[in-house]
Amino acid sequence: MRHTRSHTANRRAHHALTAPEVAVCKNCGGHHRPHHMCLNCGFYKGRVVIDLLTKKKDRDARMEAKREAIRGQAQEASPVEEAK
Repeated sequence: MRHTRSHTANRRAHHALTAPEVAVCKNCGGHHRPHHMCLNCGFYKGRVVIDLLTKKKDRDARMEAKREAIRGQAQEASPVEEAK
């Protein structure tokens, strides 16, 4: 049986999207999902869950080492190409 437009629309009445709820972090003032840790500072309920500052420093050091390695390879390759 074919559904009329009005019956189809009635069926889809509950398909609307809702905006996600957000809470304000008491430590940094950033927004995060309720009952989840803050992705800016790593705090949940007033205590550190993950030390994000240390993780960020470690990641930056790794990325800088990678950049230096790439620069070193580029400098080694450039004199060889000029000699040819």
